[in-house]
Amino acid sequence: MRRLLAVLLLFAPVAAFAGSLYAGSTGRTIERFVEQEMQGSALPGVAWAAVEGDEITTGAQGTADAAGNQPVTPQTRFLLGSISKSFTALAVMQLVEAGEIDLDAPVSTYLQAFDGKPAGAVTIRQLLSHTSGYSTLQGNSAPKDSESGTTAIARRAQWYAQQQPATAPGTVWDYSNANYLILGRVIETVSGVPYPDYIASRILQPLGMKNSYVSGGKTRGELARGFTPWFGSMRPIEAQWTGLGSAPQGGVVSTAGDLARYLQVMMNGQNDILSAAGKAQMLEPAGDVSPGYGFGWMVNSEERSAYHTGLSPGFETIAAMIPAQRRGVVVLTNGVSGMGFAETGNLRYGIVARGLDLPQAPDGGGWMRKVNYISLAAAPVVLLLAIVWALFRRDALRTKRSSKFGLFSLWFPLLAMAGVAWVCVVTIPNLFGVSLATLNLFQPDMTLLLLATAVLGLVWAAVRLRIAYSGRPAAA
Repeated sequence: MRRLLAVLLLFAPVAAFAGSLYAGSTGRTIERFVEQEMQGSALPGVAWAAVEGDEITTGAQGTADAAGNQPVTPQTRFLLGSISKSFTALAVMQLVEAGEIDLDAPVSTYLQAFDGKPAGAVTIRQLLSHTSGYSTLQGNSAPKDSESGTTAIARRAQWYAQQQPATAPGTVWDYSNANYLILGRVIETVSGVPYPDYIASRILQPLGMKNSYVSGGKTRGELARGFTPWFGSMRPIEAQWTGLGSAPQGGVVSTAGDLARYLQVMMNGQNDILSAAGKAQMLEPAGDVSPGYGFGWMVNSEERSAYHTGLSPGFETIAAMIPAQRRGVVVLTNGVSGMGFAETGNLRYGIVARGLDLPQAPDGGGWMRKVNYISLAAAPVVLLLAIVWALFRRDALRTKRSSKFGLFSLWFPLLAMAGVAWVCVVTIPNLFGVSLATLNLFQPDMTLLLLATAVLGLVWAAVRLRIAYSGRPAAA
């Protein structure tokens, strides 16, 4: 489990935590920690649940709406994000055990749209384990109309059928939403039931998850209002992201209590909604190419742990468990962590550490994230000052036209700023596996700073050229 926390540390800050927990005290320990962390925090609200065998302890703090009038409770609904992939994987495994799906059959066996297409030979097992060849960036790309209508999943799957996977199937592990969107369509085609109805009738209802549903389906319920970072604070998102088109990879809506019950069933070692052997297979590495991922869960075979995080516009979530100990923890927040400021990782992963009775390692990257954010925020200001400086230095700029070195110093900044603009608008978002427009859904303040830097850099270079060629050089 130390390796699990080491992975989590890559994505979120955590503070030092010493001492161990004892059976029966987990809930009180988490509650005290949450009370302390929420003081002065920009995070609007959090709901959590801890599983210890047959017992579930829940808690919540903060607000579920923009006005601050509606408190978060263990029954408050949150968009789970990528934790939803475990539900899709479970549904596929149910159909496998029913003899309706073969894990090693190509996807074209079940979806005619893939017949003869570049990804037609990708197997169901490869889709489940993120070894299909589809990249993270491909998985975060889709037609603009993909979220609407009852055929949204089918249309998106057909769109992915036309795409060439970035790498050869079965050779590279690359986390991609495309895999689970396609699996959602396989579920619909094989079962003859729309994806939301299948998940509701075969998983949510049998488990008694009465407050849960799949976005884009017939069942709807009020969600907590989501928030995104905004220059050290958080602001509410304009509209809830609950379309059908992304449901199989990120659209299950649930509560802390319901999701804890789901973890209990995944850890009970019994034959119920899936055989005990089937659950165990989901929580084991899918193969040599996928040593850290099973079917719908991040896994560690040595420590027998499993977890999945979720990130949606306005929401961050995590569900983690140690099946052998029958311990699990759920953390649902209605705010996306900022970079360096308005961060929420210490709270989320602190709850995980306490819920699983683990030490929490120190975060060594907090100051670096702050420095990076401040540098990004300072760039547009520096460029504005540079434009003003160019106006004051117009005579010096005009004299540069008289020499080769001067001409180089005039024109090179335009090329350099074009490169900076490309880095800001394309390269940096691609490092996150998204487009700039998608990054804006999660980090609007960072996106605005990237755009401002890109635009003002080009404006500065253009203003210098305009000044240099708009008049005569000053007399010597």
